[in-house]
Amino acid sequence: MTRGPIQLDVSVSYGLPRTGLPAAASFKRWAAAACEGRILKADLAIRLVDTKEGMSLNRHYRGKDHPTNVLSFPAELPPGVDLPMPLLGDLVICAPVVAREAEEQHKPLAAHYAHLTVHGVLHLLGLDHEDEREAEAMELLEREILAQLGFADPYLDA
Repeated sequence: MTRGPIQLDVSVSYGLPRTGLPAAASFKRWAAAACEGRILKADLAIRLVDTKEGMSLNRHYRGKDHPTNVLSFPAELPPGVDLPMPLLGDLVICAPVVAREAEEQHKPLAAHYAHLTVHGVLHLLGLDHEDEREAEAMELLEREILAQLGFADPYLDA
């Protein structure tokens, strides 16, 4: 486990009207909580998108013809590139999908955004849920991080 103060530079961009969406400061807090104890410094970009952009990205990068809630793109730099702060990667969050899911799952919208931000950052840090053991470990970590942020267990049926 990495100890010490986190230096996380998070840029948040909105590809749709910001009305009803969490503030950039919230995304930064949620991302920092996911990184705490795992990395000391990194650069992260988060982009909130509409359905059209979300579907386009999901089709291009995953071959799926529908928008998804969050996409994680780990940074891949060519060998020999040295940056003052390591790039963690990019998260793309599709706001209409998040809103629909929160409503369907009877979850507070902010809690669902926090969960998907934490989930996406954990993917950027190398965690996955390809098999049952990985999924259980990742879900446990998500629950712990979200509890520290004051959010309920995202995997409980509402």
